[in-house]
Amino acid sequence: MISTILVATDGSEAAAVAERFGVSLAGRLKARLLGLSVAEDRYTRGVQEDGLGVPTPPMEPFAGYLKSRADATCRRLSEQARSEGLEASCESAQGIADDRIVARGQQADLIILGRDGQHASFRTGLIGSTVDGVIRKTTKSALVVPGGGHLSGPLVLAFDGSPGSRIAANLAVQLATRLGEPIHVFVDSKDKGRAVARFDEVRGVVGALPVPVREISSTLGRPDVKLIDSAREMRAGLIVMGAYGRNRITEYFLGSNSAAVVRTSPIAVLVAR
Repeated sequence: MISTILVATDGSEAAAVAERFGVSLAGRLKARLLGLSVAEDRYTRGVQEDGLGVPTPPMEPFAGYLKSRADATCRRLSEQARSEGLEASCESAQGIADDRIVARGQQADLIILGRDGQHASFRTGLIGSTVDGVIRKTTKSALVVPGGGHLSGPLVLAFDGSPGSRIAANLAVQLATRLGEPIHVFVDSKDKGRAVARFDEVRGVVGALPVPVREISSTLGRPDVKLIDSAREMRAGLIVMGAYGRNRITEYFLGSNSAAVVRTSPIAVLVAR
């Protein structure tokens, strides 16, 4: 059950999309909203390191700027929450952003982050380092919001029969019920019989939902691409998938399909744990 949501933001325009998404989701779920903005130590530490004998510039003004920016970000999130009739408890902190977010996230059921952050204009094929760090280190479900992401439309559940996808299925059922949105279950399998078995399994998890459930299967092409294409076709507002699929190798790295979907999806992705 999602009763507390943490929105982590760096105040950028890309992060503002995640702020709006988080406020909207908290309102619809009637969840408690927490906020966190971190003044990054790495910015000042890099400059303070010895640089070939070149004198280090004064750090106090820059550190003060970072702190003021984090405080302003918290005020913006709190004001937006109040405008939607919600109370938000937001704090600014100092340190390594992903570590501070993971630690604060222990008090929440779900962490929401913008995918790109302050460096969105320089992003290539990789997600921001803070987002990457958070989704690798946290034990909580994390929802990654791309630029343009918004909470509107059905949920697409990616199901491959793995333990991670079963966790995702249970979370998708909770969200669909509380949001009143339909679920589209996506199964990728080159074996028709296996696909049928997976649909039978997921029906046992989904049960008698009060919202429509549609089944989608695909056999050709890359699973991450097909999943995103299906979500686009359904005009989904959220993709829900497990952190690790059937080919799970390690606790530390995100599953390859999950990582690819988070990196490229134009639709918000909830990585369930």
